[in-house]
Amino acid sequence: MSATTSFTVITENDESQWEDTTGVSYHFPKRYLKYLKVGTNVVYYKGRIKNVAFRERRLSDEPHYFGFAQIGGIYADAKSPKGDHFAEVLNYRLFDEPVLAKQDGDFIEIIPESRVSNYWRDGVRPITQDVYGVIESLAKTSTTHNRKISSVSDHLQGVPESLTSGIEGNPSLRFVSTYERDPKLRDAAIRIHGTTCVACGFNFAETYGQHGAGYIQVHHLEPLGDAPGERCVNAEADLIVLCANCHVMVHRYRKKTLALKQLKTLIEENRT
Repeated sequence: MSATTSFTVITENDESQWEDTTGVSYHFPKRYLKYLKVGTNVVYYKGRIKNVAFRERRLSDEPHYFGFAQIGGIYADAKSPKGDHFAEVLNYRLFDEPVLAKQDGDFIEIIPESRVSNYWRDGVRPITQDVYGVIESLAKTSTTHNRKISSVSDHLQGVPESLTSGIEGNPSLRFVSTYERDPKLRDAAIRIHGTTCVACGFNFAETYGQHGAGYIQVHHLEPLGDAPGERCVNAEADLIVLCANCHVMVHRYRKKTLALKQLKTLIEENRT
């Protein structure tokens, strides 16, 4: 991968057609697939503020860069009629202070003469490693913005939360042993696998309408409690989506978590 495609600016708009979560996922038109690939280093950017209602969510009213990250998996958005895609965003680091797009009267990004009039229209812009380095030298980051981890039992998932790939499974002693889960994983699993139960085919929106739209539970194919300590969990390979009934059945007997194949066999046998 060349230097010009290894480093890319991605624009986050205050108001967007997509419900992306900063540092978790990023939607983009398919024409930007040539710039966003697995492993690409990205810099988050916001243009000039247009609606002051979003001021508290920004580091500055001016055009600025506000975070670093890397691109994880790239997936087609099955709901998009235009062939849009979305990317997993990994290792997100929010700046403590904004890095303004213009420094001492000049833009940090190198604008080709042929693109002076429309350069900023592109939401995804490849940059050189040198430009990335300049932003990096001006950025201030700290550990105060690390993602939060929440303990949620697999069979007690109630309200959907914003979840992607990460390290999970650090045990903590309370009255019982619980296992910490990266609070970004659910979001990524649902974006990849959808909201229809992979075991029985149940879809909450089809039964409950808008009230159930977007809801599904996420199941670890290998229960976190089976192995002590942390481990890396991949939202595509290690997680599946199940309706509440199937999820309860999988975990009904604590000493015997059903495999997906076993669950499907039970459903088929008893449907006939």
